[in-house]
Amino acid sequence: MLRVVLRGASALAGGSRLKLVAGTAVEARQGPGNSPFLQIREYARPVQKKKEAISSHLDDLPGTTLRKDYANVSAIDKVGDVVRRMLSLEMASQREKVKMKKEQLAAKVRRNPNDCGSAEVQVAHLTAMIRTLKEHLHMHPKDKVNLTRMMIAIDRRTVLLKYLRNNHYDIFENTCKQLEIEYSPPPQYRRKITRRAAVKKELRAMVYKEKQKLRALERLKQMEKQDEGIREQAQPKEETPG
Repeated sequence: MLRVVLRGASALAGGSRLKLVAGTAVEARQGPGNSPFLQIREYARPVQKKKEAISSHLDDLPGTTLRKDYANVSAIDKVGDVVRRMLSLEMASQREKVKMKKEQLAAKVRRNPNDCGSAEVQVAHLTAMIRTLKEHLHMHPKDKVNLTRMMIAIDRRTVLLKYLRNNHYDIFENTCKQLEIEYSPPPQYRRKITRRAAVKKELRAMVYKEKQKLRALERLKQMEKQDEGIREQAQPKEETPG
């Protein structure tokens, strides 16, 4: 034991250190990044388990269905199979599939063909949006922006369902049945909302509204630029005398 201590003291004095390997003292040279007072242990990194993909609510959309923009075109029957396949939902993006899903759910609860803004139609649109965001957050749980969007959509849908339940109960039952929504009434005892939670919820809604305003302004500027370009192209060019 004394011999090991003496060797350790000589190692500190001579610019080297002792390294324990399998219970034996082995002398190791001190490098530029190694300190005799700091022992760095390299552990194996834990294996990250891949999350299993859940079944999407968009899977029931038939792939041969045409997109919304090309469904009512009369000349679509004259195109070939390749073009028809490119214009179908098989080659569509996620956003276009969600639009078709919203129309599919709204058609189940719509009062008449021209009904586009009733409470049950809004519930159908919000349901498609909530289910899409849930699938996204299952794979990306740290996406706080989409988490906020989903919470706002859930609150809005709850308000609409409460309105239908209190005023049009038959429509409320049909909407929940067609959209497969399990509505649970609020409990009799409610926990008191803390000031911090209320302020946080209000702040999220305010930030979301401000972002929507900024996006609307950007779209308006882009539309104005496009209108200016169209006007410049429409104006006849002045001919210079030769």
